[in-house]
Amino acid sequence: MSILDKIGLARQGGPPPDRDMPVPHDATHFVTGHPLDPPWPAGCAEALFGMGCFWGAERKFWQLGEGVYVTAVGYAGGATRNPTYEDVCTGRSGHAEVVRVAYFPAILPFDVLLRTFWESHDPTQGMRQGNDIGSQYRSAIYATTEDQLRAARATRDRYQKALTQAGYGAITTEIATAPAFFYAEAHHQQYLAKNPGGYCGLGGSGVACPGGDAAS
Repeated sequence: MSILDKIGLARQGGPPPDRDMPVPHDATHFVTGHPLDPPWPAGCAEALFGMGCFWGAERKFWQLGEGVYVTAVGYAGGATRNPTYEDVCTGRSGHAEVVRVAYFPAILPFDVLLRTFWESHDPTQGMRQGNDIGSQYRSAIYATTEDQLRAARATRDRYQKALTQAGYGAITTEIATAPAFFYAEAHHQQYLAKNPGGYCGLGGSGVACPGGDAAS
């Protein structure tokens, strides 16, 4: 069963209609000044991560430092092309709020991104993250290479053992090949840098993710 089947879009009246044009977004990263749009520099790789509200999730990744070239927030994994934030908030688009991370594997191994992902939210909560409830807040890793997929699944299995020992339930994270990424509106990009006192509901389980082999 696909994630869209699980969300039950058909029972909700179907997804919002596609839009011909993407929503406007910033040209450059508010913190690093790097372009938000590809092409990326030579040696860059990318992946998408869904961890609940994307404001706090994005900050977790840009704070990793020089190995991260750029981050951006947006929507992925759903049925509506070029959705707006309002479309996604209906729950009918099927999209998750995600962070696109372009990074240099030679400086920052993918395993570090995965460890940041697992430890920065609770991946056992299904279609929610804390007080943020809805399919758009689901946990997800959308990989762009087979190596990333293998590494994501391997760390999931290791982390499941650690979570089980700590009394947590089953991991619900969707791990799949990256679908189309649609940028969120300009004011959402690097929101917590633009609004230092802004809301961040992101919270981890407190359980450390065991280490393992890195992948690019």
